[in-house]
Amino acid sequence: MQAVVQYIQSLIEQAAEIWLKGGWAMIAIATVALVMFGMGMHVYVRLAAKGFQRVPEKTWRHWIGRPDQRRGPIGKLLDFVTDADTLPQLAVYFEELRNTEIAPFQRDLRVMKICVNTAPLLGLLGTVTGMLATFGGLASGSGADKTMDLVAGGISEALITTETGLVIAIPGLFFQYQLSRKFDRYKAFLAHLETVCTQRMYRKLQETKKAA
Repeated sequence: MQAVVQYIQSLIEQAAEIWLKGGWAMIAIATVALVMFGMGMHVYVRLAAKGFQRVPEKTWRHWIGRPDQRRGPIGKLLDFVTDADTLPQLAVYFEELRNTEIAPFQRDLRVMKICVNTAPLLGLLGTVTGMLATFGGLASGSGADKTMDLVAGGISEALITTETGLVIAIPGLFFQYQLSRKFDRYKAFLAHLETVCTQRMYRKLQETKKAA
């Protein structure tokens, strides 16, 4: 156990040392990473809470005609849309539903995509500043050891920021892709729900018209 603790402490010390060598660009990259993964986890939790993958289609189809048996988020969606009395009103309800359910996810995923694209650019910016520090050290020519220290520090800063930007961007890209696929499935579920509710109301109106 003590060996594990010492190993973790060693990793933390190495990470802190690398972090300091990366320069000011590391702060910007870390901020982007926090926003990106924080936003991603927020989207993941919200999508999971919708429950559209946990409720079988057979169940929620049954709920359309059985308001007393509706449960969870899907039940609340059905409570909202089934208040409509006409097909145009139903279309308005689903349009409002899309605005409230889909738009926030689109906004958050857009922000996450911007962060994914920004991370390697910040790494490249750190590379440029590191190379400027390298050339500055070469130009100063103040002494062999001192010059080499400045050059090594500049190259280290350039490489560390480049690597960190890619390390942040690559998993962020895969995370954003998986969330986008899950979001697409949720949009498909809402579209399918609208189709089913519309067909059911159309049949109901036709039966009422014939009975009259």
